[in-house]
Amino acid sequence: MDIHDNARLTPRGRAELVRRVLVLRQRRADVAQAFGVSLKTVTKWVRRFQSEGAPGLRDRSSRPHRLYRPTSDAIVEQIRTLRLERWTGRQIACATGVSPATVSRVLKRQGLNRLQALVPPEPIRRYERDHPGELIHIDIKKLGRFDQPGHRVTGSRIGQSAGRGIGWEFVHVSLDDASRIATASVMSDEKKESAVAFLEATIATYASLGVTVTRVMTDNGSCYRSRAFAHACKRLELRHIRTRPYTPKTNGKAERFIQTALREWAYACSYPTSADRTAALPAWLHRYNWHRPHGGIKFMTPISRLRLTEDNLLRLHS
Repeated sequence: MDIHDNARLTPRGRAELVRRVLVLRQRRADVAQAFGVSLKTVTKWVRRFQSEGAPGLRDRSSRPHRLYRPTSDAIVEQIRTLRLERWTGRQIACATGVSPATVSRVLKRQGLNRLQALVPPEPIRRYERDHPGELIHIDIKKLGRFDQPGHRVTGSRIGQSAGRGIGWEFVHVSLDDASRIATASVMSDEKKESAVAFLEATIATYASLGVTVTRVMTDNGSCYRSRAFAHACKRLELRHIRTRPYTPKTNGKAERFIQTALREWAYACSYPTSADRTAALPAWLHRYNWHRPHGGIKFMTPISRLRLTEDNLLRLHS
């Protein structure tokens, strides 16, 4: 229930008003003066309480119980049919002979007041590769560098201007589609040289886990469209797949990993400097891959999907 700012009585105030009249036996005129309302208002709430009890002290809907000239079912169906043909509200009003306001109310009641409601939502297509290494997702997240905590942490802007313009750093991330094992590295830029270096390091990391990568998926960033990246993929015998433009959900696993990394690592606590934030990344990655249950794989840890032997686990988990 919405109570406007200048309301004299709320349901609790109305209950107190009724209590003073019926229980304390105070004069209605005195109660009206104490609450700053008219005698008629006091009488109204007392009568409503006597007839309906406590529920009667709540506001009623202003909608009439019976419409004098309701829109006929035939007109409603005609409005619906024309709307499904993507007619505008004013066009429908002219064709049916009713007001645009009536058309708007009918369309809202039918759930057709927005054009997007006429197009059925695209079904969610979820996919997952059968074996680790069949596809890895690569993406980049841009983060600001800093040499002192910001004003949102310290609560003071004194000396904050000195740290402005310190620059940016770029977190290159990769995620295996089947196992969700992730790697990440903080680099100074997002140029083709950095993208190639991260790709080579990523392939080496997966190889150390016994995973052979055959495909890599990226967005359409300039570093991924470069010849240097294409040559690196050819040299590493990788098939390069790029997402459809303006469709980040295709690479959704990498996007989701970035959200998790920001929440649990980058923004999880106040770091003195961005260098301290970078230093905390390997420990968080280890926890993510080895110890953190992952909701997308039935709350298993990513490393468990590699089905490593006991000897390999002891060798790798150091």
